[in-house]
Amino acid sequence: MIVLPSAGMASLVRLVREPIDVAALAGASPADGAVCVFVGVVRNENQGRAVLRLEYEAYEDMALPLMEEIAAETRRLHPVTDVRLVHRLGRLEIGEASVAVAVASPHRAEAFAACRFAIDTLKARVPIWKKELYADGSAWLDGR
Repeated sequence: MIVLPSAGMASLVRLVREPIDVAALAGASPADGAVCVFVGVVRNENQGRAVLRLEYEAYEDMALPLMEEIAAETRRLHPVTDVRLVHRLGRLEIGEASVAVAVASPHRAEAFAACRFAIDTLKARVPIWKKELYADGSAWLDGR
């Protein structure tokens, strides 16, 4: 399981192949009054089909710099103290965390807005691909 550094960093971005330690993402500095955490998890159904598991792949040399840019853009656009983006790669089972975003800020409204911006932007821009596996086959899906 990945353990992340303590709060107070400007940002942290990771692509990991082990379970995401969601609790380690939720750190705050003394200046923070809010930490907003979004966790995407593998569900067992999509569009009426039973999902057995997922597999994620990424173009890592491009994905990490883009994730760094998203963290920096989030800090520029929102008054936050900390941005953390972690995406899992490889085989994931139902219920496992596939992506986590944590944002710390002095106020909750800004934390919520920044967290939403970060996950939506990550899904739109970062070259990470999701493959759903079913009992009767598989399909690569658009991550958005």
